[in-house]
Amino acid sequence: MFSRLKEDIDTIMQRDPAARSRLEVLTCYPGLHAVVFHRFAHACWNAGMHWLGRWISHWSRFLTGIEIHPAVKMGRRVFIDHGMGVVIGETAEIGDDCTIYQGVTLGGTSLYKGQKRHPTLGTGVVVSAGAKVLGGFTIGDGARVGSNAVVLKPVPPGATAVGVPARIILPDAPTSQQGARQEFSAYGITPNADDPVSLALKSLIDHAASQQEKLEAVQAALDRLGEHLENTPNDRFDASELRKLMK
Repeated sequence: MFSRLKEDIDTIMQRDPAARSRLEVLTCYPGLHAVVFHRFAHACWNAGMHWLGRWISHWSRFLTGIEIHPAVKMGRRVFIDHGMGVVIGETAEIGDDCTIYQGVTLGGTSLYKGQKRHPTLGTGVVVSAGAKVLGGFTIGDGARVGSNAVVLKPVPPGATAVGVPARIILPDAPTSQQGARQEFSAYGITPNADDPVSLALKSLIDHAASQQEKLEAVQAALDRLGEHLENTPNDRFDASELRKLMK
């Protein structure tokens, strides 16, 4: 038990630059307290003492603001950062080296008992602040879930899910299963993680601006030849205004 606690403290020291000492982590980090409480609650649940497991998890919620059902299967080196408002449902499974931020819900969309209703997080998954992962599917190893995303379908390993409902952004190159441990990204922020819908809109705006420039060049050429094309302000496409909205 103490070796697992030391491992958890070392994990927080590595991932949180605000952690200045192990004593501070041990006494002042509710995410660590919630994980420790959960281990006792989970042991009681597996031993058939369901009421006692729920009672321990209830006090854990009261003390930390983090609600974890005692049946949840949780791996090693799981870090719940800040943690207030985190809710993790009964059939959820959390792999090793996962990081979960405040306001996250790992919830279920089914009311049938005995079914897999809550998500499974693979190894090294980062679920950012306010995200909702709803359903009995899997978030692949090393995947990222962006802030306030609502994920309703599986996320492939190494991919990033953003938006409402979440859209999947695949990585530029394959990542190893151990990539999350090699390079931790706070709040799931990764390079080249632009929203694909925003990229498509930007491409359309740039294309429209390019066509407008060509039309203006044609009009200028005709004017030089003595012709004049009547042009009203409402007919002009103002790409600069749309670019401002996209930023």
